[in-house]
Amino acid sequence: MSKNIYLVSDIHLGAPNPEKSLDREKLLVKWLNSIKDKAQAIYFVGDVFDFWFEYKHVVPKGFVRFLGKVGELADEGIDIHIFAGNHDLWYKDYLSSNLGVKIHHGAYHADFFGKKYYLAHGDGLGPGDTGYKLMKKVITHPISKWLFARIHPNFGIGLALGVSKHGGNHDYTQLGEESWRYEMNPSLMVHSKEVYEAQGPFDYFIYGHRHAYVREKFEDKFEVFILGDWVHFFSYIEITENGPELKKFTSSISSEAVTP
Repeated sequence: MSKNIYLVSDIHLGAPNPEKSLDREKLLVKWLNSIKDKAQAIYFVGDVFDFWFEYKHVVPKGFVRFLGKVGELADEGIDIHIFAGNHDLWYKDYLSSNLGVKIHHGAYHADFFGKKYYLAHGDGLGPGDTGYKLMKKVITHPISKWLFARIHPNFGIGLALGVSKHGGNHDYTQLGEESWRYEMNPSLMVHSKEVYEAQGPFDYFIYGHRHAYVREKFEDKFEVFILGDWVHFFSYIEITENGPELKKFTSSISSEAVTP
C-alpha cells in the first residue's frame, strides 16, 4: 500500500517570542513523529520560520528540535520539501546540503496517486497586491541580499524579526472556532484559473500564506485548498489514494478531519 503525502505551512518558528515558538516547535515534532511511519513525502509550504537568512558562516540560532527531526526523517528516506515563503524567502543551500531537503523558491507541480497538484506558498499570486510584489522583487534581488549579508547578524536578524513582528499577520490568539471557515481569497482563485487554462489541467491547487483554512471547488474543474497555519489552527493536509483531506493536529497526538 502506498504511503501518504503531507503538507503544512505557516509555522512561523521564532514568533512571537522564543517561549511560545518552542511550544509550537515541540508540538510540530510530535506531529512529525505521529506521521513518519505513514509518510512518503512531507511538504512545508512556506513560512516555516518567521525569518531566515543564511550568512556565509551563520544561520539564525534555535529550531534544533525541528531541524534534527527533519534530518532524521530525510535520512530514513522520507522526501522532504521546503518552500520559501514571504517570511523565509532567503534560503540558500544550508538546509539542502546539511539535511538533504529540497528547497523551492516558486510553485511546484506534483503528481500524487495519479492526480495533478499545483503547490505554492501563495504570496503575491493573482491580481493586485502590487506593493508587495514590487517589494519582493527588491528584497530578493542579488544586490539586496549581498548588502544585507554585510550587516552584522546581531543587528540584521534583530531588525528583521522586529519588522516581522510589527508587520506580520500571525497574531491569531483571539480567533475562535467560527474563524475556521473563510471565504476563498479571490486573487488565489483567479491565479488558479489562469494556471489551469495556461499550463494544462490540474486537479488540485494548494496554498499557504493566508492563515485561513479553506477548501473550495471551482465549477467541476478543480479544487483549491488553503492550508491554515500552525500559529492557531495546527492544520495540515493528508493526501492518500482517496485524495486530499484537511485535518488538524491536537496535543493528544491524534488528528481529526475538518470540513470547512
